[in-house]
Formats: sequence, C-alpha cells, structure tokens
Amino acid sequence: MTDSKTTHFGFQEIPVEEKAHRVDDVFRSVANRYDLMNDLMSFGIHRVWKRFAIAIAGIRFGERVLDVAGGTGDLSSVFSEQVGPTGSVVVADLNSSMLSIGRDRLTDQGRVGNVFYVQGDAQKLPFPDNYFHCVTISFGLRNVTNIDQALSSMLRVLRPGGRLLILEFSKPAGFMRPAYDFYSFKIIPLLGRLVVQDEDSYRYLAESIRMHPDQETLQRMMEDAGFKHCEYFNQTIGITAVHRGYKL
Repeated sequence: MTDSKTTHFGFQEIPVEEKAHRVDDVFRSVANRYDLMNDLMSFGIHRVWKRFAIAIAGIRFGERVLDVAGGTGDLSSVFSEQVGPTGSVVVADLNSSMLSIGRDRLTDQGRVGNVFYVQGDAQKLPFPDNYFHCVTISFGLRNVTNIDQALSSMLRVLRPGGRLLILEFSKPAGFMRPAYDFYSFKIIPLLGRLVVQDEDSYRYLAESIRMHPDQETLQRMMEDAGFKHCEYFNQTIGITAVHRGYKL
C-alpha cells in the first residue's frame, strides 16, 4: 500500500516524482532490442495480441488516432494505412529513445505524410479537447505513475463517440500462475541479461505486471474516469487483456 507521496516501481515503493525518471531509464536501456525481446519473451504471441486490439479498435478512413506510449510503432503502422491520407496518426511517447526508433521504423516502412510524433506524458497529453476519434495504449499503462490521471487525460482528448483501447498484461487464470511466475521472475530477467545485458530492467517489467490492476479493477477505473460501455477481452487465458471504453 502506498500513500499520496509514494508509488510503486515494480515491487519497490519510491517517491512519486522518481517513477517517470526510472521508467525512462528502463526504456532507454532496452529500446534498441525492445522488439526482439518482445518476440523472445512471448514466443511471438504479442503480435497476435496486437492484431486483436487493432481489429476491435475499428479504425476508419479519415479518422484521427492517438497511439499513447506508441514505442516502436507496431500499432501505428497499421493505423496509418487504415486512416489513409485524409486521416492522421500521432505516436506519443515519453521516452525519446523509443520514439526515435519508432519514427525510423515507420519511415522505413513508408508510413509518411499522415504519421506525427510527439514526446509527451500520458498524464498530461498536449492535445486539444475532443480531438481524436480513437486513443490506444499498448503495454504502456502499467508504467504510468498515476493511471487515474492518464485515463482522465485520454478521455479529455477523445471526441464524443470516440473510444479508448488499452492492451496490457493482466491476471491469468489461477491454474497458470505458478508456471507464469516462474517464467516471469526467472526466465525473463535471464533473457534480459543475455540479450540486452540488462537483467534489472526486465525484472522491473515483470514486477510491474504484478502491480498492475486486474481486469475488473481496471474496468472500474475506466468507468470512474468517465468512460461508458466499458468491457474487456481476455487473451491467452488472461495473460493479457484488451479493455475498451467510449466517450459519450
């Protein structure tokens, strides 16, 4: 349990003002091999999880989409094609290293003209009210210092009728948890040490999953923030979940 002046960084309790800097250090350390590690850690299944999130986002031609914590651009690349030349996709990320890699990657893919890049905080999104048709955040919400503030900020920038999609690690079915814990706390840090030479960052990422709200709790937080018709879809027996809510 934390008070208003502290928050969690993995299993550690730290001053609130330190978390963003520590998370920034983690992603600066792992940015260059972030996609490779995702493939290794999930055996490639993260691509299936993202495809499902993209499918239920329902992006239409001409829409404006905000991809918060857009990282290396997996979702934004597809959104760029879906919105076409009359739409736009904004990739927002607090970490400059991740944002730079995402920009280079999408440029190499030819995603230019309708994709824009902004370094910004999910809790204080630097965009007008009622602007985007869809906001997405994929594997980024658990790294935010104050999730309630981030949800409120994302609601503010959505147009009435717009939707929020959150893809995040969640709480798997009970029978899976012993094996899942072993893999998370033994294998993932080992992979981090072998592939990225950074065991501590991947230990934090595993711990941060355990500290993230479960499916029902996150749905209630979305509802408390003002989202309507909130629902979630478990994937791989709850290892991840996609939450969706609307601004009315």
